[in-house]
Amino acid sequence: MAVAFLLYVFAEIAAIWAVGSAVGVLGTLGLLLAGAFLGSWLARREGGKAMRAFMSAARAGQPAEKELTDGMLVALGGVLILVPGFVSDVLGLLLMLPPSRAVARRWWLRRMEKRAVRFANQRRGPVMVVDSEVVPPSDAGPRRDQPTVIEGRIIEG
Repeated sequence: MAVAFLLYVFAEIAAIWAVGSAVGVLGTLGLLLAGAFLGSWLARREGGKAMRAFMSAARAGQPAEKELTDGMLVALGGVLILVPGFVSDVLGLLLMLPPSRAVARRWWLRRMEKRAVRFANQRRGPVMVVDSEVVPPSDAGPRRDQPTVIEGRIIEG
């Protein structure tokens, strides 16, 4: 993780240096400020869309993992845009745009599903889903003190 952070810092410094060499110090500062203002406006707009989509899905009683993940990704994009630097601005902008956000959402949900299964397996052993049905004892039988029978199958995941 420390290596990734150092690579990120190096990339940010290199990008600011390259832009500064091309447009000068004041131009670089202007671009950084313009990116922050544009990004905050875009984050507010896309965050509002994600919130409205979440609320409509919740009112309809539908699962809202797509809308909730979109809201989380928009918030992360907003934070990345507000962090000074061009690399973080580009990453934040990619999380704000719906097509690239859909790709990030699919990746994130797949990753979280794998981590949830791995976590459950570490904590309690292999995950078991029991698909079953409780069958009451038959009234026609001679013994009414029979225990309740559960018929089903075990699916290990």
